[in-house]
Amino acid sequence: MSRLDRRRKGVYGLPMDKIATFFIDDLNMPAQEVYGAQPPIELLRMVMDHGYVYDLKDMTKASLINLYICAAMGPPAGARSDVTPRFMRHFHAISMVPFNDVTLTRIFSALMHTYLRVSL
Repeated sequence: MSRLDRRRKGVYGLPMDKIATFFIDDLNMPAQEVYGAQPPIELLRMVMDHGYVYDLKDMTKASLINLYICAAMGPPAGARSDVTPRFMRHFHAISMVPFNDVTLTRIFSALMHTYLRVSL
C-alpha cells in the first residue's frame, strides 16, 4: 500500500489519471489445503468481491480503487489445481486449443521473414 496514493481516509489507489492492471500468471498454481481452500486465491477473491483488504498494522479496512486483475492459467493437472467457481465468476474465460506444427511453422515463418526482410 506504500506505493498507492491515499485518496481519503481508508481509500487507496493510483494517481487520478492512472489505472493499475495486475497480470497473474499460473493462477491455479497454489496448492489446495486439506479442505480445498487456496489462501492466495481467497485473498484475491476478497479484494474482487468487496474491494478492500485489512491493514495489518491497525486492522482497519483499506479500500482499493482503480485496480484491475487479469490472469492466465493452464488446465488443472500435475501441480495445478482447480480454482473455485466463486473466484472464476469475476473473469471472462477464454480457451485456446494447442496449435499443430503446421500452424506454428506458418506463424514463426511469417515473423522471421518479416524480421529478416527489415534487418537486411
